[in-house]
Amino acid sequence: MADEQFPAAATALEEYESIEQQMASPEIVSNPDKLRKLGRRHAELGSIVSAYKDYLQVKDDLEAAREMAAEDEDFAEEAKRLEAELPTVEDKLRTALIPRDPDDARDTIMEIKAGTGGEEAALFAGDLLRMYTRYAEKRGWNVVVQSENTTELGGVKDVQIAIRAKGTPAPEDGVWASMKYEGGVHRVQRVPVTESQGRIQTSAAGVIVFPEADEDDDEIEIDPKDLKIDIFMSSGPGGQSVNTTYSAVRMTHIPTGIVVSMQDEKSQIQNRAAALRVLKSRLLAMKHEQEAAEAADMRHSQVRSLDRSERIRTYNFPENRIVDHRTNYKAYNLDAVLDGDLQAVIDSDIQADEAERLANQQ
Repeated sequence: MADEQFPAAATALEEYESIEQQMASPEIVSNPDKLRKLGRRHAELGSIVSAYKDYLQVKDDLEAAREMAAEDEDFAEEAKRLEAELPTVEDKLRTALIPRDPDDARDTIMEIKAGTGGEEAALFAGDLLRMYTRYAEKRGWNVVVQSENTTELGGVKDVQIAIRAKGTPAPEDGVWASMKYEGGVHRVQRVPVTESQGRIQTSAAGVIVFPEADEDDDEIEIDPKDLKIDIFMSSGPGGQSVNTTYSAVRMTHIPTGIVVSMQDEKSQIQNRAAALRVLKSRLLAMKHEQEAAEAADMRHSQVRSLDRSERIRTYNFPENRIVDHRTNYKAYNLDAVLDGDLQAVIDSDIQADEAERLANQQ
């Protein structure tokens, strides 16, 4: 039954049940696009509905225990236990009702670029790529390299990857829910392999992340007249030819000046489709950034400069230390973090964000 104290939760339950009915209809089952969108919303409401049902159950049990307490002392003890439990389930429900980032369940496009520090910065960018790839593997996500420029020593000048979850995850388990905190400048302090004197050098790499738009996303529409598309031959490290056909695509969105290059797919058609999807994702991120700016809420704005002073995190190899400067998280397990054990660092950002959103609700 509905509860007057949490009308938003009651509304969420009604929508949740309605979506379940829609998802069972033949019309929706036969339409993958509609099914995916409904599935995403169903997962988004799931945590609210679960917390709401737990709250209603405790509340109903407490009412029944109080009625029976006059006849049976055991029920009086049960009523005391439920009275103590009620504030906990209420707080859990209030937390679930805090508005989430609407993109949390989305997949993510990530760009890693070597910054100040020359070859050492490129090697560090490669370390970050491996760290995120291994972290994604631990989470059961897929990583697809969409474009990559490497150095002769195995470093990475710049790379773009797509990180995608399997199925339709709940928002809190979505790729964007965790990876959105990675955008910014990452600073490394270590003795470079190119340093013969054993001196510690500081260099940096920049990470940019944005939620990946669905191919059928009606939130972003692109007029073909606004696109300038150039075709060129794919090339590998050192200018080596990847293939003998002009399959690589450079797509320019004229109104915004955004340029997307794609060459890792096997055909021009595949590269064109991949580039268009990345372009839609960038435009979606731009749209949301503009909306956030209008609302004066830019707490997750990413550092677009590779200035080392604007770092969000420092990786100190001599001390095996990692520090997140936004949350003051510090640990001495850098080797494990670079091997993909990144969850504790990300959790510190998630917890700080949730605390801020909860404070803004009160």
